[in-house]
Amino acid sequence: MNDKYINLFTDYGFKKIFGEEPNKDLLIGFLNALLDKQEHITDLTYLKNEQLGRNQGERRAIYDLYCSNDRGEKFIVEIQRVKQQYFKDRSLYYSTFAIQEQARKGDDWKYQLKHVYTIGILDFQFDDNTPEFHHHVQLVEVNTQRIFYDKLTFIYLEIPKFNKALSELKNDYEKWLFAFKNLHKLSDKPIALQDGIFKKLLEAAEITKLDQCSFDEYQDSLKVYWDLKSSMDSYYLDGKKDGEQEKAKQIAINLLKANIDTQLIIAATDLPIDIIEELKNTLGKN
Repeated sequence: MNDKYINLFTDYGFKKIFGEEPNKDLLIGFLNALLDKQEHITDLTYLKNEQLGRNQGERRAIYDLYCSNDRGEKFIVEIQRVKQQYFKDRSLYYSTFAIQEQARKGDDWKYQLKHVYTIGILDFQFDDNTPEFHHHVQLVEVNTQRIFYDKLTFIYLEIPKFNKALSELKNDYEKWLFAFKNLHKLSDKPIALQDGIFKKLLEAAEITKLDQCSFDEYQDSLKVYWDLKSSMDSYYLDGKKDGEQEKAKQIAINLLKANIDTQLIIAATDLPIDIIEELKNTLGKN
């Protein structure tokens, strides 16, 4: 491996940079740059990233990162590595856990909720053929185009659409987008990323500073990332017109052979867990 910095779209890389307590200021810096004047975060508390349904049979939600600020507002931060058929539906479903958990027992609760932000950092493009890469979504009154409800916000960043060069970066927000797309491609420390929070980003992301155990974990994570990308890119390149489920099953088989985590396979293929388990058992018999 000749890379100098880790890939932020790997599971290991994203959680090391943004999900560890010593690097919490990196997550705060990113969110403040993203939300700009809408929100200013001074501190965050990491919350349990696995949310269970109301009973054992219900599907759970596993966030990449789940945090709360000092006002009790919730932040769901998700890396989405591959295109998913029902990605927007899944994103909305995940947000409901952060809403429902705010319910308090007792007759005195009047349904007042804290703001929930769902942020998706996407390593793919929506099928809309538009140049916009930043999507800020809230409930809007269609007739007037005014915000109807402002406590539920979805922000999606289509990173492949961001094409600014280092010399064109104007603010921290653009520097973060550049880092998500290009950090692992850099061979040195560019001047544009040597000030403030980005100095720490480069230090935290330097591969040579990883111990052997962490390096091995990163390499495994990188292999999973490329296997997943390769399989899903082929899936969408071939098209999803006829025999959709059969194509999804073949993708699942390839991912199972590559030892990809079951939850990632479910998210990538939209196949139910019983089909994944059936495929897993079939592979085990052969």
